[in-house]
Amino acid sequence: MKPVTITDLYQQLATAATTELRTLLPPDIQQEIGHFNVFNVGDLFRHHREKPAMPYDRRAYYKISLIRGRSRAEYADKVMEIEQNALLFATPKVPYHWLPEDQEQDGYFCVFTDEFLLPAKSGVRLDELPLFQPGGYPVFPITDEEYAELHAIFRKMAREITSAYAYKYDLLRTYVLELIHWGQKLQPATALYPAHTASGRVTSLFAELLERQFPIETPQQRLQLRTAKDYADRLAVHVNHLNKVLKETTGRTTTELIGGRVIQEAKLLLRQTSWNISEISDSLGFAEVAHFSNFFKRQTSVSPGAFRS
Repeated sequence: MKPVTITDLYQQLATAATTELRTLLPPDIQQEIGHFNVFNVGDLFRHHREKPAMPYDRRAYYKISLIRGRSRAEYADKVMEIEQNALLFATPKVPYHWLPEDQEQDGYFCVFTDEFLLPAKSGVRLDELPLFQPGGYPVFPITDEEYAELHAIFRKMAREITSAYAYKYDLLRTYVLELIHWGQKLQPATALYPAHTASGRVTSLFAELLERQFPIETPQQRLQLRTAKDYADRLAVHVNHLNKVLKETTGRTTTELIGGRVIQEAKLLLRQTSWNISEISDSLGFAEVAHFSNFFKRQTSVSPGAFRS
């Protein structure tokens, strides 16, 4: 199943709402690392007689939806009828489907990527939270009072994203984390403390070891662990075993996970520091600037210099 990208989402929304794509984008969205946007369901589809259903697909982004109105949510093999109010969480790992069942649909939804939350340095790893684990059931019926509280958070996000405040994205990250913690608190207590398998322990230790290498705070700082073998040696497992475990638990290889985290840090350093590209290349463990440039272009389709400008 090919994941629906952020670009696909905007094209679907623009078509459904009979509006131009540019009207859905905040004015400075291309200046931000990662991606975030928030939508008012009523405003988005006020000229559309039937509220469009979300097709059964995987998304290449996270989504949090606050729904009011009768609808049905399907996650993998689970189906839930929503009678009035609900809070829904979607992850890139699990396909899902949302279908409105009456015309009285209202609420908000926001979409964001892993990279968007990274600058908050919150310590929250989305793919480790029970809320975003495959096999979970991230659809929560909520009371009218809870709906009102959550609606107020979404309204703040909708207002902030169009503001001229220089640090608005830091504030938006705080609101997203508040929504995530809302969902975590709605989880059954048993889901918050899952049993750790051997594979789960290895994955958790790898993730902790990877994150411990960051942030890079000075040009003199260097990544200590750069390759899959570096991590396998530190974890005292064979590199093939580490690859197998990570592929099974995350769907990605050790090299892909390391590369993804390195590219996130590279983007931050390019956008948020005045270090030259050679200094950034050295700090991220590349022997030559050309190697860094080739790596960055393979991951992002643009050169480091073009990304910075």
